[in-house]
Amino acid sequence: MSKVILVTGAGRGLGTDIAREALAAGHQVVATGRRPQEVEKTLGGPQDNLLATKLDVTSLADAQAAAQAAVDRFGRIDVLVNNAGNFFAGYFEEITPAQMRQQIETNLFGPMNVTRAVLPVLRKQRSGHIITLSSSAGLIGQEFCVAYAASKFGVEGWMESLRYDVEPYGIHTTVVEPGFFRTELLVDASTTWPEPTIDDYAERTTATVAAWKNMNGRQTGDPAKLARALLTLADQDKPLLRFVAGADAIEGVEAKARELLAQAQASRELGDNLAYDDTPQ
Repeated sequence: MSKVILVTGAGRGLGTDIAREALAAGHQVVATGRRPQEVEKTLGGPQDNLLATKLDVTSLADAQAAAQAAVDRFGRIDVLVNNAGNFFAGYFEEITPAQMRQQIETNLFGPMNVTRAVLPVLRKQRSGHIITLSSSAGLIGQEFCVAYAASKFGVEGWMESLRYDVEPYGIHTTVVEPGFFRTELLVDASTTWPEPTIDDYAERTTATVAAWKNMNGRQTGDPAKLARALLTLADQDKPLLRFVAGADAIEGVEAKARELLAQAQASRELGDNLAYDDTPQ
């Protein structure tokens, strides 16, 4: 069944793959980006089933205009894919407060802006599906990812709780946690690489930046396959609440689950000792 799918960050990387796969599957696609003419060109030029429209996710006004444009063109919105994002790499002390705020502005408040603009449409329809790209770094803290992880951990809590807000209106939510895929997240247009500013971190920063840049384009995950999996999710009557994408992500999440269970057991033991220890202090 054909759906109207709004994709953020559709001008490159995974967003382009999602939009292409959706068009190929016969869906009507609202492909958004900061430069809509380039988005349209990237997707093969004007098409009856394609609307390329401007959207900077940090602008609520842009988000509202994009949602209205989608309704004006196609009459509805069935699926929102919150894909746009960026990456500020580095150790916490070398990331400026302004960079930290910018990271969270784009990766957390960005999808919130777009979702806020689209939700009135979905509620009126009493149907819809909100898919938000998080990351395995939204579940598992990692070295050199403190800003990115903070933003994605925020996405996890927001999406997990949003489910309860919108479920009564026939609206589904899915948060997606990919591992390493050959997207464009590690290219310079998406990533802000740190300059070594603190001697204690300098050697590690230089080595980590070199290793990550060398990894770009060699990640194990195929973004086209991920895009097709997201479309499969969008067709499910009861879609997954959480989609852990990629063998590396699944392995990491399983390890994190074991760690959490172990910590919960240790906490229970500590709590029991504290609660029932009648020894005079």
